[in-house]
Parts: sequence; C-alpha cells; structure tokens
Amino acid sequence: MTSNSAVLSLQSVNDVLQTVPDPNTGKDFVSTRRIRGLTVEAGTVGFEVEPGYPARSQRESIKNLLADAVRTLPGVERVEIEISDRILARAVKNGVKLLPGVKNVIAVASGKGGVGKSTTAVNLALALAAEGAKVGMLDADIYGPSLPQMLGIGARSPESTDGKTMEPVEAHGLQVMSVGLLVDDDTPMIWRGPLAVRALTQLMTETRWRDLDYLVVDLPPGTGDIQLTLAQNAPLTGAVIVTTPQDIALIDARKGLKMFEKVNVPILGVVENMGIHICSGCGREEHIFGAGGGQKICDDYGVPFLGTLPLDLKIREEADSGTPTVASDPGGRIAEIYRDIALKTAAALAGIPRDMSHKFPNVVVKNG
Repeated sequence: MTSNSAVLSLQSVNDVLQTVPDPNTGKDFVSTRRIRGLTVEAGTVGFEVEPGYPARSQRESIKNLLADAVRTLPGVERVEIEISDRILARAVKNGVKLLPGVKNVIAVASGKGGVGKSTTAVNLALALAAEGAKVGMLDADIYGPSLPQMLGIGARSPESTDGKTMEPVEAHGLQVMSVGLLVDDDTPMIWRGPLAVRALTQLMTETRWRDLDYLVVDLPPGTGDIQLTLAQNAPLTGAVIVTTPQDIALIDARKGLKMFEKVNVPILGVVENMGIHICSGCGREEHIFGAGGGQKICDDYGVPFLGTLPLDLKIREEADSGTPTVASDPGGRIAEIYRDIALKTAAALAGIPRDMSHKFPNVVVKNG
C-alpha cells in the first residue's frame, strides 16, 4: 500500500464531505445521509449523492462543491460523483393513506384571497417540473377554479377509460385536474360545504395520477370546510403559505399557518408575494404593501422563509394568457426566483422522515 493510500481513507473522505453544506438546506450531506456507496481505491474517490429533491439546475454546482472538497485530501487523483434523481414518499400523519400514483402532496394555502396564491402555486409546480420532478396540480378551489385559465386548458375535458376514474389533463408537462374542466366557465358552483368537500375528495381520489413525485394542491383562500377537511383527511406531506407583506394579509396568513399546525401538517415555508414594485418608467423601487412581513411570520413561528416575489405586470399577464412565467420566460429573473422557492420547498419536504408504511404487512386479527 502506498503512503497516499494510507492517508486516503473512507473516514478521511467522510470527514471532509461533512464540512460541505447543501446549498438548499444548509446541512451537510453526510449527517443527513445523502452520500451513498462511498468508495476509495487507488487514488479514486467515488460516491452517489441523493439530495432527495429535484435539482437539475444545481447538479453540476453540487458536484463541484463536493469534488473540490475531496480534492483537498492528499492522494486524491480522481473524483467520480453521480447525482441521483430519486424522490421518495415522505411520511404523512397516522391513519391517512397515500394517494395511488402520488408520492408527496403539497398544499399551497393563504389566509385570504387576492395575495396571488394560485399564481404562486402554478409557478411552483412548473418550477419543480423544470428541476426534473414529475408533478401534478389539483385545483381545490371548487367555487373559483383558476387553473384551466392559467394553464391554457379551459376548453379541454378529462377523459375516462374505465367509467370510474378520470385521466388528468396534460398542460406544460403537468398532470392537472380541476372542477373547472367539468363545467362551463359561466356556471357558478352553488354548493354547500359538504357537497363541495365531497366533490374535492372525488377529484383527488378518482383521478388516475401517474407516478407523481409531487401533487401541488391549490387550496381556496381561508380556513373553511374545504381547507380543514383536506388538512385533516388528505395525505398532505406539507403546506406552503402565501401572503403579501400587508398587515391585514399577515393576520390571516397566521391563521392559515396555525390551522395546519393544529392538524399536524408540516409547514414547508412562507412565500411573500408582491413584496416590491419596480416602476417600469423610472426604475424606482417601492414596498407598496409594506416590507418584511413574510420574514416576520417565519421568525415568530420558526418556519422557513422561501422567498419574496415582486409585484410585476408580466406575472399577471403571463398567467392570464395560459402560459405562466416559469413556462413563458424560463430564463428570466422572476422564473429564477420561483425555481429557488421550489428548490427550498422540495428540500424542506425531503427533511421529513420517509414513508415506511409499505414496509409493513397488513395485520388481520380473526377470532377463534
């Protein structure tokens, strides 16, 4: 054995890898068990990284971070790193079964309307897909469905191959289901709470979702029957709260956050929408709705702050036209913010323990 081989060991490589933080979680890759199959042989170090979240745009930068750290060790001649795209199902609360064909369900909620929740939800879903995940969207706003308009699929209706379930409609790489695909645009949903809840449950469970890493659910605003029933009975992996910096919006956002806490649904983070306006004429920046409100909620409740989005005319125009920002201008600054929010959301979700229910057999107790 050469002197270099004596210095270079699995332990020394592990030690140096433990100093490298994941750019999306701030935690190192070793203690979070993201390093797989570490080998050291004749000056070559090889291993696989399993971030647990989609990171297509950061694949090379993560590789370089880890490789540069390993190369500081004496005796390293070559570093071979693979990045795994595998996304695992995370645990949901006891007694709730996962949806067939869906690994993780992310609820996007707001305490009140008018804060840009649906626009944020659809761009979050598109950003997750752009990072390499298989993503679906469920429009849970029974009374005011907006996804058909935002995704440009208003004239398309879901099909059924067996007469019992519905096939999701494809749009911009997403699998989509909405009550808006089943009724005319000008037909009001004059339903009482229990009927609306039943309709939403059917949309969620009777859609044939196909091998989704994430199902993003766009909830109606508030904390009424639909929101509470979904939080209690649906297999939600986590929730994202959308607010503006305005004091009135923040009051209601806190109520939404507390609702999820009371039913044991993890808060993945808070998105502050319309945080700043940049005048298209003079370039002056103004905090029209206030500043720092989203961060203040996160500080008060100890949840992640996912990011701030600007009040920008293009976001509204692109959503109204059926091609949201992440799809219409993927290389733009706003799309970059949405991707950063998506990465932080998925990274927070990856920190939840894995779902292990499939590992255990069903136990049936019979008398006699």
